[in-house]
Amino acid sequence: QVQLVESGGGLVQAGGSLRLSCAASGRTFSSYYMGWFRQAPGKEREFVAAISWGGSFTLYADSVKGRFTISRDNAKNTVYLRMNSLKPEDTAVYYCAANSRQRDLVKESGYDYWGQGTPVTVSS
Repeated sequence: QVQLVESGGGLVQAGGSLRLSCAASGRTFSSYYMGWFRQAPGKEREFVAAISWGGSFTLYADSVKGRFTISRDNAKNTVYLRMNSLKPEDTAVYYCAANSRQRDLVKESGYDYWGQGTPVTVSS
């Protein structure tokens, strides 16, 4: 069992930056791939980024590549999403999730545990 709690969301102007954090409970955090998804108003939840156990492998959606960076600190049981050059279309609720199967990283169905989400609003 893994419990995930996101934080760091808020209101930011276009072009600004935010860093989201996701704190995980449990001693097996390092055995999970971790992902970030987002859901904009009126839209389906979509994949943003994923990271392997040790952080050597990362994967990004094309829409955020070059602007967002996923990282993790296994000693702190925390995964981060650094978001730079934010755009109004990045406005969404951001969720972190844990994946035990090391596959289907871009699919919601590939993840076993989810946080409650943290909202990000980017004003133009």
